[in-house]
Amino acid sequence: MHFLELVKKRKSTRKYSRRPVSREIIDKCLEAARLAPSACNSQPWSFIVVDDEKLKDAVNKAAFSGIYSMNSFANSAPVLIIVITRRRGYMARLGGYFRGVQYSLIDIGIACEHLILQAEEKGLGTCWLGWFNEKEVKKILRIPKDKKVDIIISMGYPEDGEIRDKKRKALSEIRRFNIS
Repeated sequence: MHFLELVKKRKSTRKYSRRPVSREIIDKCLEAARLAPSACNSQPWSFIVVDDEKLKDAVNKAAFSGIYSMNSFANSAPVLIIVITRRRGYMARLGGYFRGVQYSLIDIGIACEHLILQAEEKGLGTCWLGWFNEKEVKKILRIPKDKKVDIIISMGYPEDGEIRDKKRKALSEIRRFNIS
């Protein structure tokens, strides 16, 4: 599959089949994330794969209850990937301070997009989730307080193979050559 075809095909999946995802495929997706570039090669990410049904149910209940329930669809996904951001290296922090940029968030964004595109290429659906109860997720998974959970990715085989049209601005609306 050509890259632009892959990007056009990728969508947020909110309905998953019950078909399990092999750890071999999950590892391929994580390998794609591992190879992502990062500021000063800081690689500020780590991942917890939750594929045990009981633990996944507990994480879902903790993450997506109450005010976070709009993302409770993630309970139907056979896999949750918890993305942990660790403290950035000195040079990335220093550069970020002077530029007013939190490079670690850019870095994990790149890594997660690599993961998600690899999943799509393998026929998996994903949804990138940023609205969840981080405190409760950290408690259940025993993640130290000095680590941050910025993203949860739900993953599994889509219930249907529907390809929706992407509603995006035209290239001419977002592209400029040589002027602002």
